[in-house]
Amino acid sequence: MLLKPSRPVGIVGYGAYIPRYRLHASEVSELWTDGTSGLPIQEKAVSGLDEDTVTMSIEAARNALQRAGIAPTDLRAIWVGSESHPYAVKPTSTVVAEALDATPMVQAADWEFACKAGSEAIIAAVGLVGSDMANYAMGIGADTAQGRPGDALEYTAGAGGAAIIIGPAQESVAKFEGSLSYVTDTPDFWRRPSAEYPSHGMRFTGEPAYFNHVVSAGEMLLQALDRKASDYRHVVLHQPNVKFPSRAAKQLGFKPEQWETGLLVGRIGNTYSGASILGLTAVFDIAEAGDLVLVISFGSGAGSDAMSFEITENIRDRRLLAPTTADYIARRTPINYATYLRYRGKLKMK
Repeated sequence: MLLKPSRPVGIVGYGAYIPRYRLHASEVSELWTDGTSGLPIQEKAVSGLDEDTVTMSIEAARNALQRAGIAPTDLRAIWVGSESHPYAVKPTSTVVAEALDATPMVQAADWEFACKAGSEAIIAAVGLVGSDMANYAMGIGADTAQGRPGDALEYTAGAGGAAIIIGPAQESVAKFEGSLSYVTDTPDFWRRPSAEYPSHGMRFTGEPAYFNHVVSAGEMLLQALDRKASDYRHVVLHQPNVKFPSRAAKQLGFKPEQWETGLLVGRIGNTYSGASILGLTAVFDIAEAGDLVLVISFGSGAGSDAMSFEITENIRDRRLLAPTTADYIARRTPINYATYLRYRGKLKMK
């Protein structure tokens, strides 16, 4: 079923944050396979010793506020989607809200749905603003690099985050056209409360998990909006690796020039809850008025959110007000595998 708000809304501000540290995939391959394994990506972003989901969310949120041109106290909700919240019992969102000076009159909550926790928060923000209960609400998706040492995830699990502020359509850089969600109980990826690292179903994560949900959500939204792939200038899909989103985009009828801008996984890894949203911010950095943009997230467990946006004239001036996603990607400091282990706390001293 197509979801549309009661009043026109859109994205009035957006912001990204990507840590500067980069671990080349060859570092993982050299240690665990003597360099014989193929490299699914080039490198991934790694959070530093003083970075986590909270700090990355704050940086992305500040950039979004800069572009929106509103006061933090104008936000009626701050929702943070992640699968690497620093606390099991204590919300990330309240720390973020306090750091932004948005407290105390604000809704705050943490969201979970594996890699689509961020898109869930954004759709909820659309509902809050679209129902006229608020003028501005923020949804954030952010995660730190996770993955058992030597596991396939260690090549691709990166760190980063993105924040989206939903507000009135006339103020937006991208008008919200509609969304559609497709969800089933498909156990392709999971982590028990007592487990330190996630587990995954290997090839099961592709079919019937990723491709069934992403393609189904995309096809159904296009049909509901009476659109076809060629109508869109850009498409951004959840990107656990390079192959999955490229294949799914082809199945939906898109061409490489439509998905290449938002495909960041090869340079920063899979940022989980921030992956599709970070790709969207990269598109906003180069998009022009009138462009249509399709975004499809994916969360293991499993489900996809498909959203359609139309870029407005406001984009040209607004994107200059904060660092671009490309700026963060270009700002890089290479590290070796030993440094990565230390930064991620994988060396146990007791």
